[in-house]
Amino acid sequence: MIHNILKEEIRVPGTRADAYLETFFLEVTDSFTVQERPLVLVCPGGGYSHTSDREAEIVAMQFNAMGYHTAVLRYSCAPAVFPTALLELSRAMAYIREHAAEMRIDPERIAVLGFSAGGHLAASLGVFWNTEWFAKIREENGLQLAAEQIWPNGLILCYPVITSGEYAHRGSFDDLLGEERRSDPLWLEKMSLEKQDLKDVPPVFMWHTSYDNAVPLENSLYFATELVRARKPVEYHIFPGDVHGMSLADWRTRSDKRIMDTTAVQWVTLVHEWLEEWRKH
Repeated sequence: MIHNILKEEIRVPGTRADAYLETFFLEVTDSFTVQERPLVLVCPGGGYSHTSDREAEIVAMQFNAMGYHTAVLRYSCAPAVFPTALLELSRAMAYIREHAAEMRIDPERIAVLGFSAGGHLAASLGVFWNTEWFAKIREENGLQLAAEQIWPNGLILCYPVITSGEYAHRGSFDDLLGEERRSDPLWLEKMSLEKQDLKDVPPVFMWHTSYDNAVPLENSLYFATELVRARKPVEYHIFPGDVHGMSLADWRTRSDKRIMDTTAVQWVTLVHEWLEEWRKH
C-alpha cells in the first residue's frame, strides 16, 4: 500500500483552521502500476465542533482494505460557520477530480462518507451540489467551481445529523450556524435536509442505531422517507442499540462509551456489497 499524506490547503474566506486532505492509495498488482479505483472521501463527525479521530484514518484504512482509494477531509469547525465546511468539501471534490488521472481515481466513482455531523456535511453536498442557491454561495466566496466538479457520485451516511426540527442534535446546528443564525428559522429550515428538493441526490447507503442517545433515529428515518418519496436509490439499515458514534462498531474503535459486540458491525460488510454494486452501475 502507498500511504501518501497530502496536505492540500482548501482555504476559503472565513476559514479559521487549515482544512486538508489526507489521502491513502492502495496497490496490489505485480506491475506496481496503481489501478484506477473508486475513492471514498471520509468526513469525520464531531458535532461541527471538531473532527473525530475515531472516524478518520482508521475508517480510511478499512476502505483501503476493501480495495478503494480513500481520503479524509479535516474540515473547519466552530468558530467557523456555514458555508465554510461545505465550501471546503466542494473544493476537496474538485481537487480530487482535477488530479484523478495522476492519482488513478475513477472520477465518476467518488463517494462521500460522513459520520454524524460529518453525515450532515456529506448529505448537504448531495442535496445542494446542483442548486442555483449553492452556486451563488460558491461565487460569493470566490470559488469558481461548476456543479459537475463537486458532484458526489454516492453518499454513505452513518448515524447522520439531518433534521433541525424536533429531533435535532441542537449542538451541531448551533456550531454550524453560529451565534447570529442559530435561532433564525429560515436558516434552520434550509439546513434541515429532509425538507429540501432531493431530485439530484446520488445513491445513498445509510445506517443508524434504533435508540441513538445523541442523534435520534428520526434524523435518518426522515431522510430515507423523503428519498423514497423522491424515488431516489437508498439502502437503509437500522441496528438495535442506543449508542452513538460507533465508527466501525468493532474493537478497533471501541471506547468506554462505545461498545463492541453489536450487530451494527455488519454495516462494514453491507456497505462493501453496496459499493461493489454502485461501482458496476
